[in-house]
Amino acid sequence: MKTSTVIACALLLCLSLPSGAQSINSKRDRKARLEKDIKVLEGQLSEATRRSNSAATQLELLHAQSEARRELLSDSERELSNVTDSIRVCRKNLAAVQSRLDTMSYYYGRLVRNAYKNRDSRLWYMYILASENLGQGMRRYGYLRQLSSQMNTQGRKIRAERERLESEKARLDSLQAEAKKLRDERAGELNKLRKEEEKSRSLVAQLQKDRRNYQNQLSGKRREVEALNREIERMIRDAMGDGAGSGKGKGNTGGKKTSTKIDQALSNEFSSNKGKLPWPAEGRVVSHFGRNPHPVYTKLEMPFNNGVGIALDKEAPVKAVFNGVVKQIVVIPGYNQCILVQHGAYFTFYCKMGSVAVKAGEKVKTGQILGHVATGPDGTQLHFQLWNGREPQDPEKWLR
Repeated sequence: MKTSTVIACALLLCLSLPSGAQSINSKRDRKARLEKDIKVLEGQLSEATRRSNSAATQLELLHAQSEARRELLSDSERELSNVTDSIRVCRKNLAAVQSRLDTMSYYYGRLVRNAYKNRDSRLWYMYILASENLGQGMRRYGYLRQLSSQMNTQGRKIRAERERLESEKARLDSLQAEAKKLRDERAGELNKLRKEEEKSRSLVAQLQKDRRNYQNQLSGKRREVEALNREIERMIRDAMGDGAGSGKGKGNTGGKKTSTKIDQALSNEFSSNKGKLPWPAEGRVVSHFGRNPHPVYTKLEMPFNNGVGIALDKEAPVKAVFNGVVKQIVVIPGYNQCILVQHGAYFTFYCKMGSVAVKAGEKVKTGQILGHVATGPDGTQLHFQLWNGREPQDPEKWLR
């Protein structure tokens, strides 16, 4: 294998390593999202503290913020590890290439020096004239011309490879600067995380001292959740009509039996997009589906959450997750304005809306803005639910 080919292969290997710059580029968007989530949660936490909201609300926001920061730290550590590995491997390859270039330069230098010592053109003429015949003379002349051409070509190649090496060294220096920046950022994030954990311990101590007051707040919250669930079930029952699925029961048409035709094609399309539906808004999930354990009172029964809570910027737009029809818009205590959208046999529910941009009976498309989120006592959060008929689903399993 030619030396120039070896050099080219080594440089290509160094440039094609996926664990360096490529890894940084692939995680840039995720890092930006996490940083935005943290910023939104910091704003909500600051607002909750200013309003002297319950310690439980502050603790929920703080836990979500700390979780996002831990993810950011974890990604940062992996990124730093990849950059460090990339630097180490590239430097190893560069050392090998440098060694080959030094060897090439050494022998090329000897060749040039010998040519210089024998630079008297009479020697070359005598070499040609001493040929036994014309054919040999022509071959010797061709050899000398080829030797001269190869020397010039090899000299240009060596200069080009040296320039490429310098360029690659500059790239590695840039990666080292990136590594230092990542270390500094990680140290800053760790410091912030320690402060958040310290504040969490303070809030936990506050909650432990004020258990009775918190239990009263929790009872009020449970009544709000139960009222919400009853209203959603009623709205879905009305939307599906009396015989939807079972052919039993009564609708809301004066006691007459009614039947609402379900768009089965839309249902199938919605179902086939499980795990691929777009999020109704860009934010961090601060309350998950199901019965979430309390961080302090582990034996205290929390209200069952039929949806998810998503922390958002103030007046953030809320979008439909799929094609459908707006069935009802209602106001529910503790949840502001709520929008129910039907997608065949499936339903999505958008709560804590400050403004609504659609009306009942209107057809909506995926990504269409339904309205904007409101800011309430618990901060700026969208409460989102997804139902399959009369069965609540975990939205995080349906959203991409």
